[in-house]
Amino acid sequence: MLADQYFLIAHEDRTGRSRLHPRATGLGLAAALLGELILEGRIGISDGDLLILDRHPPTDALAHDILDLLIAQPQHRDVRVWLAFLSQDAAIRVGERLSRLGAVEPVTRRRMFSATETLYMPNSAAQRNAAAWAPARLANLLVRGIGMNISDRVLIGLVAATGLTRHVLYDFEAHRHAFQSLPSAVGSLPSDLRELVEYTEASVGSVVTVGRR
Repeated sequence: MLADQYFLIAHEDRTGRSRLHPRATGLGLAAALLGELILEGRIGISDGDLLILDRHPPTDALAHDILDLLIAQPQHRDVRVWLAFLSQDAAIRVGERLSRLGAVEPVTRRRMFSATETLYMPNSAAQRNAAAWAPARLANLLVRGIGMNISDRVLIGLVAATGLTRHVLYDFEAHRHAFQSLPSAVGSLPSDLRELVEYTEASVGSVVTVGRR
């Protein structure tokens, strides 16, 4: 699923740590979770507002939970508010979903002052190969100019919006053509998904700006 693929690209397969500032990763994952609901026709976005289009619960448990949250809070429609809210625990929730699928394993580590953190890591060779394939597959689609489905185009948009492009297209010379194809891949998205990518990029930009003060 969209958020699962984004998670695997956004985290190092050897350490389980985020490649970005954790708040930026959280925003990317929050956007991916909303993107899953848009792709299933459950919600839409218009002029920055989230719209409930179909209240029938998705089959995926996490998507079901997210839709229930949106339905329960009809007074909050601003997509930026939902990105900020969902970003707080999106990494944990998507990590747990991947763990249930057997794609990663939760690893608890002790930090300074006796605090602990749980990372979701691909520990077996098969899991690491699958994690490494996530960015490689995306790069291959861009380099070869293969027709991409809408989910892959949203993924590319979120990768670019959150600053992960260099972890997918890591060789500028070899991937020059792929860099040039990024705008058209995102520009071809339906308007609500384009808005999702644009608001995600703006939200990440705000996080980075605040972090530099």
